Amino acid sequence: MIGVFDSGFGGLTILRDLKKALPDYDFLYLGDNARAPYGSRSFETIYRYTLESVRTLFARGCPLVILACNTASARALRSIQQQVLSFEFPDRRVLGIIRPTTEEIGKFSKTGHIGIFATAGTVSSNSYGIEISHFFPDMKVTQHACPMWVPLVECGEAGTEGAAFFVKKDVDALLAQDPEIDTVLLACTHYPLLEREIRAALPPQVRLVFQGDIVAGKTLDYLRRHPEMESRLTKGGKTTYLTSDTAEFFEKGAFLFGIDRISAESVVL
Repeated sequence: MIGVFDSGFGGLTILRDLKKALPDYDFLYLGDNARAPYGSRSFETIYRYTLESVRTLFARGCPLVILACNTASARALRSIQQQVLSFEFPDRRVLGIIRPTTEEIGKFSKTGHIGIFATAGTVSSNSYGIEISHFFPDMKVTQHACPMWVPLVECGEAGTEGAAFFVKKDVDALLAQDPEIDTVLLACTHYPLLEREIRAALPPQVRLVFQGDIVAGKTLDYLRRHPEMESRLTKGGKTTYLTSDTAEFFEKGAFLFGIDRISAESVVL
């Protein structure tokens, strides 16, 4: 199976696009819901939690794991790749979602001005700004933190007037910083659930870019370039869900992300 990890529910939006791009493959999703959110935690704690989750997915038979979490990708991925995989799991791979996104985002902009909506933790880490500068050094990147967006999604408020109010406020704040922005990236996996409100607030000429589309395409490309990994993956079109919280809690939360009629399994990390 292809393992997909997130600190909570947001990675389900990445999983959705992965399943569209790779419908024949089997997936194992793990949400560390009992310890979410990760954003406010220390680097050491995020690394430890992420590594525990990766080890769990490895133990369940996943040779490839995708960190469908911006915080984990920013704060734990490189350490896991450099300090753990080569020594303990040389035949396993862990991929993130920041690098594949930043490799592509500059191709969407004509003005060279990109806006990023993200959590406060992702913005403060400047992971996107640093990575984009590697691939597109001439791009101007403006980031804006949206602390209300994740609670709006997880409380089931997407589609309400309240959500539209807060989204427009943040969109206006980003564009006020740089009116030349013509491309906006949603750098949080919860944010696609607010697509309607975001599109309504953005000027029509501004392009909205989703991480899931890019990550799914990059994963497909990765498997084409690495047949030795692709051949190890099972193809039954099955998806299994694990959570560090109760199964009932996960199943209820997944419903807000458009996933119903599932049976989750509670695990101890």
